Amino acid sequence: MSFRLACFLGLVATATCIPTINVQKRTTRTSAPSGCLTVGTSGTYSTISDALTELASSTSTACIYISAGTYEEQLTIDYGGSLTLYGETTNTGTYKENTVTITHTISSSEAGSLDLSSTINVVSDGFRMYNINVVNGYGEGAQAVALTANANELGFYACQISGYQDTLYAKAGYQYYSNCMMEGADDYIFGDASAWFGECDIVSNGSGSITANSRESSSDTSWYCFDNCSVDAASGVSLDGDVYLGRPWRVLARVVYQNSVLSDIVNAEGWITMADGATPLYYEYNNSGAGSDTSERLYESSISAAVAKTTVLGSNWGDWIDSSY
Repeated sequence: MSFRLACFLGLVATATCIPTINVQKRTTRTSAPSGCLTVGTSGTYSTISDALTELASSTSTACIYISAGTYEEQLTIDYGGSLTLYGETTNTGTYKENTVTITHTISSSEAGSLDLSSTINVVSDGFRMYNINVVNGYGEGAQAVALTANANELGFYACQISGYQDTLYAKAGYQYYSNCMMEGADDYIFGDASAWFGECDIVSNGSGSITANSRESSSDTSWYCFDNCSVDAASGVSLDGDVYLGRPWRVLARVVYQNSVLSDIVNAEGWITMADGATPLYYEYNNSGAGSDTSERLYESSISAAVAKTTVLGSNWGDWIDSSY
């Protein structure tokens, strides 16, 4: 057994086993951070699945570095410790220069559930992912999830998450998305997580609603907060007034757009209903752009100040998010 594998399996007690995680914004990452398993043409493993298998039942802090390329895989991240996936890039501060794509194509009806259709299904608390594109290539016609995020204190940094219907299943727990891009058409950010989207590009490639939050009780902590984001159409797609900011998947959906730029794709009414008897909490604060006029909004509540990270992510949010992004 190699020393590295012994570290991951917890059989060697030494500081050498703990990888150094020190990602700085807008720098290169063209080689593996210290302690990481490596995947790709120059790596130890040819697939990400093989690297995950290598980690086995360890609970040690671990990381996987993925070299440039397209990986046609379907992954479940179910690791017992803190795990980070890094994609190769020459600019860690933006998703626009990502070179790693993980892709799979299946609808939820074919797979048997939303979770099972996911290209990546995350059920490990404390998981982090940097500079990786995640795609479900199914397209129009059915629910088909790219990423299911179903764990606590998850962080996604400079990632692209692309699909059409039900792209990102922000399902449960506290989640943080920074400098990411989410793309889809209908309910493409949905679920019951309490999620902060900071400096993200929200991109519609078809008509429909961006969000479908599933909060259903007053004690449910779920929020979707879009802060300093951009809402626009995909390149080459004309959607003037065809996109809604959200509709309630469950009766007490709660969503806020603040300090963001809303383009002319946003319908003047802003929001629509879905769940019977829904009384959603929908807010907008200090937005700009051609779609930010709230004079004709429906189902919207007033708000006097921007929502804080503590409200959305809990009082200890600073302990688990990467503030360099």
